[in-house]
Amino acid sequence: MITKAGYGEYFIHRLGHGIGTSTHEFPSIMEGNDMTLEPGMCFSIEPGIYIPGVAGVRIEDCVHVTETGSESFTHTSKEFTRID
Repeated sequence: MITKAGYGEYFIHRLGHGIGTSTHEFPSIMEGNDMTLEPGMCFSIEPGIYIPGVAGVRIEDCVHVTETGSESFTHTSKEFTRID
């Protein structure tokens, strides 16, 4: 989605990481990680786009893996808000 929108070269870090008793836990959610995700695991999903000299943004959600997919336990609005 990020690449299709024209920002692929600005997506320069992993997509997310495990959540447990530490801030940033294994595994990293990123290309090349072939670990099987299992029900009960919790992760951050936080894509970030950083354009040098312009701006950067990261939108973070936390999810847990279910038997049928995943469910977010972050319920923050994604509505754009401009602050002048």
